[in-house]
Amino acid sequence: MAIMVLIGGCKESAKVTAAPELPEVQVTQVVQKDVPIYSEYVGTTVGYVTAQVRARITGYLMSQNYTEGSFVKTGDLLFRIDPRPYQAVVDQDEANLGQAQARLEESRAQLAQANAQVEQAKAQVAQAMAAVTQAEANQRRTELDVNRYTPLVKDGSVSQQEFDNAVQNNLANQAAVASARANVDVARANLLRMQANAKQAQANITTAEANVAAAKAALYNARLNARWTLVTSPIDGLAGLRNIDLGEVVSQDQTVLTTVSTIDPIYVDFQLSEDAYLRYHTAAAGTYQRVEDIPLELILTDGTIFPHRGRFNALDLNVGLTTGTFRVRSEFPNPEALLRPGQFAKVRAAPRLRTGALLVPQRAVQDLQGTFLVGVVGPDNTVEIRPVKVGPRVGSLWVINEGLKPGERVIVAGLQNVRAGAVVKASPVDAEPAAAGAQPVAESAKGTPAQTGDSSQGHPSN
Repeated sequence: MAIMVLIGGCKESAKVTAAPELPEVQVTQVVQKDVPIYSEYVGTTVGYVTAQVRARITGYLMSQNYTEGSFVKTGDLLFRIDPRPYQAVVDQDEANLGQAQARLEESRAQLAQANAQVEQAKAQVAQAMAAVTQAEANQRRTELDVNRYTPLVKDGSVSQQEFDNAVQNNLANQAAVASARANVDVARANLLRMQANAKQAQANITTAEANVAAAKAALYNARLNARWTLVTSPIDGLAGLRNIDLGEVVSQDQTVLTTVSTIDPIYVDFQLSEDAYLRYHTAAAGTYQRVEDIPLELILTDGTIFPHRGRFNALDLNVGLTTGTFRVRSEFPNPEALLRPGQFAKVRAAPRLRTGALLVPQRAVQDLQGTFLVGVVGPDNTVEIRPVKVGPRVGSLWVINEGLKPGERVIVAGLQNVRAGAVVKASPVDAEPAAAGAQPVAESAKGTPAQTGDSSQGHPSN
């Protein structure tokens, strides 16, 4: 009888041992709180002013006079191109200018001489005219004598000899008048010749002055080319690497020797959707006076937050027909020169606050071919697999738009070991580490979930 009782007791013990234990899962409650809604946009840093330093002349690159990656000032010497061919042209053009100026002075001297000859010819014309006047007066006097002696010679009052002398004197004076008039014609012809010489001398001066101006222009261009052998920085900024080796030939207006960029402040360009543009305007009307007053943050590629806040700078004129976005330019201080042109970074802005947002740990959400599922543990510890609609992420949490209620328990560990309807043993854990605190929510440009870190702590993106 004792043996039977012992055997029966062993069977009951075996039944108790074979009973399955409840699967264990870790759960946390759905958190409800107000979070700022951040929007993130992938941007590219652009120099505030970027200047490609090109060679303005062709020649051999002789020296580099700056340290690559260093800051330079406007006018600092960057490169030196072989100046000898251009200095030879300067010397030749200086000689040509001297010759042109000498010819100009010679032409001016010729003009002065021609003007003096013109004045002398004018004096000769005046002298010849005076001689004509005198000759004509003498001729009129002798002609009066002839006219007076003609009746007197007939009655014997005047001798024939006196009459003949008067006639001869009159003829001589007539010849003198003709000679004086001929001298006037000669003097006038000489004056015309001297005036023509003066005009030619003036024309020679005009030509010489033009030659001097051309020689000065050629010399200026030659000196300019000689100065361009010294390649200087056009702006204050950060000088990049050298693009050509010393001793190689640089081509005029083609070879880019290096690039100098002003990077403090620095631009960050990104694309902004139409609805985000309107949302920012609404936020500016409610909280800020202008869109430019909305503060911007920059998340670097390693997840850290750039220490200086930026602002909106400019909005492109048109919306892209294919993208439906604006090109936006933001501006950030960059005193430490941490940002360089061409870097990728996320621009983040927080124009609005979402009140009563429901948050769960990201590890509590499973993505099954685009369907997001969450394991919910009911009051009776029964598991329900529930589809949810997710919103943006914040730190280690995820905003749930639909499918959950405040205070519900969701599974954060062990969901893969249970099925819907299973009874589980739930162990509560915190939704996020106690030190994490409230973190801002980020949305992408299209309003889809975007990952970001804490703006105050610089946590890397998930």
